[in-house]
Amino acid sequence: MKFREKAVLMDRETAQRAVNRMAYEIIEKNHGPHDLVFIGIQKKGVYLARAIIERIKEIENIEPPLGTLDITFYRDDLTRLNEHPVIMGNDIAFPIEDKKIILVDDVLFSGRTIRAAIEELFDMGRPKLVQLAVLVDRGNRELPFRADYIGRDVPTSKGEYIEVQVSGTCSIDKVSIAEMED
Repeated sequence: MKFREKAVLMDRETAQRAVNRMAYEIIEKNHGPHDLVFIGIQKKGVYLARAIIERIKEIENIEPPLGTLDITFYRDDLTRLNEHPVIMGNDIAFPIEDKKIILVDDVLFSGRTIRAAIEELFDMGRPKLVQLAVLVDRGNRELPFRADYIGRDVPTSKGEYIEVQVSGTCSIDKVSIAEMED
C-alpha cells in the first residue's frame, strides 16, 4: 500500500507543545511523578515516552523509569503480518506489580494495539493502574479504549493514515495525515 501526504498536522514545535501539555497533565492528574513508571510501545511510543519523561524531568527534577514493550506476539493479526516480523523485544528493568503505569503509544486507532499491550503487561504482573498517553487519537475505535492524555484528536477515515516521524531518541519531528494512492 502506498500513501500520499495530505496535510501536516504537527511540526516539531507543535509536537513539542503537545508533549509539554501532556507532561503537565500527567503530573497534575497523578499529584506528581513520584510513583509513575512509563512503558512505551515499540517503536514510536518509546520516542513519545522519552519526550514526556524528559519534560517531566525538566519540570519536577525527577526522571520516572522507562520500559519498552514489544506487542508483536500478542497481536490478534500476527498471522496477517509479514512472514518474518521484526521483534524489538521488551526492556522493562523494574517490577510492574502495584505500579502506576503510563502506557505510551504514538497513535490510537482501533484499540487493538492497546489490548495487546495490556494483555502482555498483565502477563508480567498486576499494576496498580494503567493510564494511556497517545500523541494522536484518530478515532475509529473497534475496542472500548480511550486515552487519558492526548496530544491531538484527529478524526480520520479508515482509508487515511497518520505518520509520525521521529529522530534522535526522543524528538518528534512531524505528524502528517496521508491517504491511500489510487
